[in-house]
Amino acid sequence: MRRVILSGSTFEEQVGYARAVVDGDWVHVSGTTGFDYATMTISDDVVAQAEQCLANIGAALAEADSGFADVVRVTYYLPDAKDFEPCWPVLRAAFGEVRPAATMLECGLSDPRMRIEIEVTAHRRTS
Repeated sequence: MRRVILSGSTFEEQVGYARAVVDGDWVHVSGTTGFDYATMTISDDVVAQAEQCLANIGAALAEADSGFADVVRVTYYLPDAKDFEPCWPVLRAAFGEVRPAATMLECGLSDPRMRIEIEVTAHRRTS
């Protein structure tokens, strides 16, 4: 069974995608930036952006009846690789016990205010 999860971000409507797609026990969370979707604002600080990315991802996972413990893959996208290390403590807090497969890419993002984007795949555990 396939189900889409929307966050209310204007980007989802403008571009035509979902924050997450649940397909059976799999949850695919789109690349998520540090925008606070309630206010459509974004901090200048990369660590604050990483925290907001994780809050946004956590909300999507919760709506999918999943959580960070189910994450099996994470990809980090940063326009400047030197911004990655300051984010490590925040990322370790979310993923340190889970230890998902991970990749970090240095690449351009769609808005120059964005300093990090995070994408995850989770596999919901069945009891």
